Amino acid sequence: MSNVKHVPTAVINCQLLYVSESQASQVDSLQALVAEHALPIILNTELATDKLTQKRRQQLSQTATQPILLLDEKDKLSWLSDGLSIAPEWDKLQRRVVSAGRKSELLLQAAKITADSQVIDATAGFGHDSLILASTGAQVTMLEQQPLMALLLLVEQRRMSALPNWQKLMSRLHIINIDALSYFARFNNHLEADNEQVVDVIYLDPMFPEDSYQDSKTGKGAKVGKHMQALHQLARPPTLDEEQQLLQHAQIVVSQPSRKQGRVIVKRPQFAPLLAHLEPSESWSNEAVRFDGYFV
Repeated sequence: MSNVKHVPTAVINCQLLYVSESQASQVDSLQALVAEHALPIILNTELATDKLTQKRRQQLSQTATQPILLLDEKDKLSWLSDGLSIAPEWDKLQRRVVSAGRKSELLLQAAKITADSQVIDATAGFGHDSLILASTGAQVTMLEQQPLMALLLLVEQRRMSALPNWQKLMSRLHIINIDALSYFARFNNHLEADNEQVVDVIYLDPMFPEDSYQDSKTGKGAKVGKHMQALHQLARPPTLDEEQQLLQHAQIVVSQPSRKQGRVIVKRPQFAPLLAHLEPSESWSNEAVRFDGYFV
């Protein structure tokens, strides 16, 4: 693992638009959050002088030379992508989080975690699956390679932590801006992790080509949602070699001898090929998605 190195991310210049002069303290708080987590982001703040209608947002996204973040009148942070305001919006998952269970959530059927489980969501994205995993009581470490996405997650966690019904769940989420391979390397070398730390489940949901969502023969399958469309602007699907490394190093992390079985759970579109072309120990699927389990 020592040959896997963390490549520093280039600094990202972002334009931060806010809609009211009274939001100055919120802007300062965002700047402080960037500094606290050492995110390689420079926020160039600007008060929006015109109303951010859908047409105006479309114009901004078409002419922008840097990513645009919006701080709306409710102090919710979103990313402007193709005229759409994209945000984690964890509150919209409340019904799923409250009712999450192994019968209704395919992910939990595959992961088989309990309240004392330690889980790594190695490709956090917008964090929706992390919420489902943490709804069981498990501690979930969320790894997100893209600094812009990491900032959206951190801001959303802070926003939701202010709501009494969400505080316990938010305390079980730990967000880190790092790529999965670098984290696994540090973990296995005991640079960042305690020697006694045990990881029960690693969850992988790597980017995959947009045509993976449909059956190549019938053309049927799930449509790509706006969140996934936005992620395709930031990330590319891993190469076969990267898939092999990701799966191999994840299996090493969950292979501690101190317990019977660790799991690596891989999310794929129903018709997508197997990660690294490796047969899983078991699979769970519905009409849109498949979870492949690799047991160690």
